[in-house]
Amino acid sequence: MIATVSQEELDNHKIVSQQEWLDASAKLVALEKEWTRRRDELSKLRRELPWVRVEKNYVFDGPDGRQTLADLFDGRSQLITYHFMSDPNWDEACPGCSLIADHMDGANLHLPHDDVTLVVVSRAPHDAFAQYKQRMGWQFPWVSSNGSEFNYDFGVSFKRADLDSGDVLYNFKMQTLRGEEQPGVSVFYKNPAGEIFHTYSSYERGLDILIGANSYLDMTPKGRNESSTMSWVRRHDEY
Repeated sequence: MIATVSQEELDNHKIVSQQEWLDASAKLVALEKEWTRRRDELSKLRRELPWVRVEKNYVFDGPDGRQTLADLFDGRSQLITYHFMSDPNWDEACPGCSLIADHMDGANLHLPHDDVTLVVVSRAPHDAFAQYKQRMGWQFPWVSSNGSEFNYDFGVSFKRADLDSGDVLYNFKMQTLRGEEQPGVSVFYKNPAGEIFHTYSSYERGLDILIGANSYLDMTPKGRNESSTMSWVRRHDEY
């Protein structure tokens, strides 16, 4: 949803008494509470999704060398992998994914203490984004799936020949895509026997919940102030 508020709309916004504002706010709070309850219901349905056993032995490359998918759990039972758009031929990683990544180190102050490991995965070789990670000042683990089918199997990377042939499956529907790299998040569970299961994935606007900055913007008069989705976003050292 594109939300652009013009200066004319701001200049002519309705002004009321304090009591009228309180009455209008009370009606809005009722809607916000309903939305919160629906969100809780949606989270419950997300947890109740059936799982798929991961049969392939995916291997990743990181600063500490080669790691399997099981290694990425880092001793915990739950793993969140953010699929960061970084094509092997790109000079810089995706600015939109960079906005999401800016929120990860704060979350990682807490997630490991609730049995969750958060890892970023890209198809580009590790050396291609290691300097970019340093430039951005990020601390979260970031590994490369280059050489494996991980990105393809979890629906975020596509072969150019497939894109040129027609629609491909992305975000649980067949659609036309221009780029070989798309954003997404995938979640896994590892049981005490060491078996790994794919429990959840989300793409496109489903990733909006990962962007805390948008929640702040949504409280302001101008909202996200964008002419197209995320048009305002720059890498945090480029504003």
